[in-house]
Amino acid sequence: MQNNLALYNSLSRKKEPFKPLHPPFVGLYVCGPTVYSDAHLGHAHPAITFDLLYRYLMHLGYRVRYVRNVTDVGHLENDADEGEDKIQKKARLEHLEPMEVVQKYLNNFLKNMEKLNTLHPSIEPRASGHIIEQQEFIKSIIEKGYAYEVNGSVYFDVLKYSQKYPYGKLSGRVLEELQATVRDLEGQDEKRNLFDFALWKKAAPEHLMRWPSPWSDGFPGWHLECSVMSTKYLGNIFDIHGGGMDLQFPHHECEIAQSTAALGKESVRYWIHNNMITINGQKMARSLGNYITLDQLFNGEHPLLQQKYSPMTLRFFILQAHYRSTIDFSNEALQAAEKGLQTLLKATATLKNLRPSSESTVDIKNLQAKCYEAMDDDLNSPVLLSNLFEGVKYINSVNDSAEKLTAGDIELLGNVFRTFVFDILGLTDEGINAGDEKLTEGLMKIIIDLRQEAKNRKEWSTSDKIREDLKKAGIILRDVKAVSYTHLRAHETVLDLVCRLLLEKKKKTHNQNTQENH
Repeated sequence: MQNNLALYNSLSRKKEPFKPLHPPFVGLYVCGPTVYSDAHLGHAHPAITFDLLYRYLMHLGYRVRYVRNVTDVGHLENDADEGEDKIQKKARLEHLEPMEVVQKYLNNFLKNMEKLNTLHPSIEPRASGHIIEQQEFIKSIIEKGYAYEVNGSVYFDVLKYSQKYPYGKLSGRVLEELQATVRDLEGQDEKRNLFDFALWKKAAPEHLMRWPSPWSDGFPGWHLECSVMSTKYLGNIFDIHGGGMDLQFPHHECEIAQSTAALGKESVRYWIHNNMITINGQKMARSLGNYITLDQLFNGEHPLLQQKYSPMTLRFFILQAHYRSTIDFSNEALQAAEKGLQTLLKATATLKNLRPSSESTVDIKNLQAKCYEAMDDDLNSPVLLSNLFEGVKYINSVNDSAEKLTAGDIELLGNVFRTFVFDILGLTDEGINAGDEKLTEGLMKIIIDLRQEAKNRKEWSTSDKIREDLKKAGIILRDVKAVSYTHLRAHETVLDLVCRLLLEKKKKTHNQNTQENH
C-alpha cells in the first residue's frame, strides 16, 4: 500500500518513512493507564495523540490492530522496585478490594475517553489477566541467562545484558552514568546491581495482589506486562509502540531489554512518544496544587480554573500543538482554543449553505494537498489546523461574495472538512449536545419545583411519586426551595406532568395576551 507518511522514531531520533511489516496490516501498541486514580490532563495527551495516529492510519486504508493495556498490578509507588503497589495502596486508603479500585478508576478513565471522542482500541488487555504469560516470559529470560532469582524475587541482569546488547539505546542513558548516579535504596541490597529491575516480586505477607509462581507467591514487575501483552497480540515483531515521553526511561528501556533477552531480537520497529503537559509552566503534581482531573476540567471545579471547558475544547487545545511539543496549560490558552474551535465549526455549518458559481477563484485541490502533507509530516496537526483555517477564510469569503467556488469545488471543500475536521482530528460539534443539556436542566428545574410545591401542600403521594419516577431513571432527587403549579394526576408520569404543565402555561400566557389586547 502506497503512502507518504513519515513518523519520528524515538529510537533512531529521526523521521522515517512508515513502512509496515505486513501491509495492509498495522500493529499498534500504546501504554495505557495505571488505574488507581481519576483520569487527569496527563492521560488526555497520549490518548488524543494515538487516537489521531489510529484514525489517520485507518483513513489511509490500513487495517490497524490497536492494543492499549491496563496496568492493574505491579506498578510500585516510585516507578521502580520500591514502595507499595499503587493500586493496593489506594485500596487500603479507600477500604476497598484492589480490583474494586481498578474497576472504579478504569470506569472513570473510559468515560472520559468517550467524552474526548477517542476511538476504542481493538484490544484492551489487563496485566492481571496475563500472569501465566508473564511467568513464561520470565522463564525464557532466565534460560537465556539474563535474569536471576533471589529470595523468591526475579531480577533482570542489566550488566550481563549490556555485554551483548546496548542497554540505554532508546533513552540515551549510558550504563556507566547509571552506575554513578543510582541511589542506594533500602531493601534493594538483594540485587546484584542497583539498576537491575524486577521481573517478579515476592509478596510481603500483607500484600493482597499475589499469585503462585515457581519462585514465590508474588506479582509481576511493572515493565514486564507491556513486553508480554504487546508480543502476545501483535507478534514478536510489530510496527509501532507508543506512549508518553516520561516512559522512555525506565519503562520502555526495560521493555526493549526484556523482549530482546527473551526473543533474541527487538520487537518494536517504530517508537513514538508524545511530550508532556505543563500547568502554567510547571510540571503537574498534587504537591504543587496544579493537579487537574478531566472531571474537574469539564465541571470547572478546580481553583486554577476560571470556567469549565468542554471535552472538544481540550481536544482542540491538544491538537493545536505538535504531539512532540510540550503543551502549557492555562485558562487563556483554553479560552483561545474554545474560540478557535467555534470558528472552525461555524465555518463547517456555513459551508453547507454556500451558493455555487460558474468558476472558482480559490484552489481547493491545493488546500486538500496541503492538509495531507501536514498529516504525512509526522502527524503535524498544528499545520493541518492552519490549513483548515485557510479553508475557513475561503468559506467566509465565498459566503460574502468576495470569492467564488463551483459546485464541484464546494463539494470537494466539504469533503476536506468532513475528512480532516471530523474523521481524522476527531472533533465533534457539541452545540447540539449543549442545547440538549440546557433543555434537560430546564425540565429538571420544573420537576424539582413541582415536588417542592407538593411537599409544601403536604401532598406526600405526589412528592413520593416524583421521587420514585426519578429514581427509576437513575436520578436521585435532593430537596431545594422552589415553587410550582399543581400536582400529579392519577397514573400520570413525571414526563406526562411536565408536558401538561408546559401546555397549561402556554395556554395561560395566550389567554393573558388575549385579555390585554381586548
